[in-house]
Amino acid sequence: MSDVSPPSPAPARTAARTAAVIPAAGRGVRLGPGAPKALRALNGTPMLIHALRALAASRAVSLVVVVAPPDGAAEVKSLLDAHALPERTDFLVVPGGDSRQESVKLGLDALPPEYDIVLVHDAARPLVPVDTVDAVIEAVRDGAVAVVPALPLTDTVKEVEPAETPGEPEPVVATPRRARLRAVQTPQGFDRATLIRAHETVTGDVTDDAGMVEQLGLTVVTVPGHEEAFKVTRPLDLVLAEAVLARRRLNDGF
Repeated sequence: MSDVSPPSPAPARTAARTAAVIPAAGRGVRLGPGAPKALRALNGTPMLIHALRALAASRAVSLVVVVAPPDGAAEVKSLLDAHALPERTDFLVVPGGDSRQESVKLGLDALPPEYDIVLVHDAARPLVPVDTVDAVIEAVRDGAVAVVPALPLTDTVKEVEPAETPGEPEPVVATPRRARLRAVQTPQGFDRATLIRAHETVTGDVTDDAGMVEQLGLTVVTVPGHEEAFKVTRPLDLVLAEAVLARRRLNDGF
């Protein structure tokens, strides 16, 4: 019989305070010309405001830091002042950087020390339900250092050899097992110290913050995502988002 005791699970942190960082400095070129993506109107209200309200709907989120375009912090601050936002949540606007990774780091730097859990959320996912936000926070509180909401894929995925010329045929090199694949959404939730270490350590190009934590050799876990937490990237996505809002108004009676 071994005298070595199994490692204790990470302690639950039910009293930990939660803040969110929304990088909103991107131009959103795939949506076409116009304002930065986060400021595009959705049912007459900028997507950023929808995203802020979605996060603030969680009673666990007491601070949201918006990372604005480098030269647009004043404009974003005025935008927040012009729209009704939950009074129980504090909002802070800081200028961002040239990349998403740099902008998230600047948002982290602006967080007061009393926040132990950090959410990172895409402004282009304006309709994430509060249940998804709460599920991510709860998983971090239960001891996970990094949590992502995710959905199973409905399409078969092919790995290809990219063509040198866009639009040319591309040979398939593999077909990953769909049962092992997930489409990842936001908000992604983190133990604050872990996320800071990831941003201080990982310098390569990454597509999300959870990927940075993976590069530290730490475990990232998933919780169920939601079909309404899709990313508004192309004009058709705006049409779908408007339809979701119309359905919500019908169901909620206003």
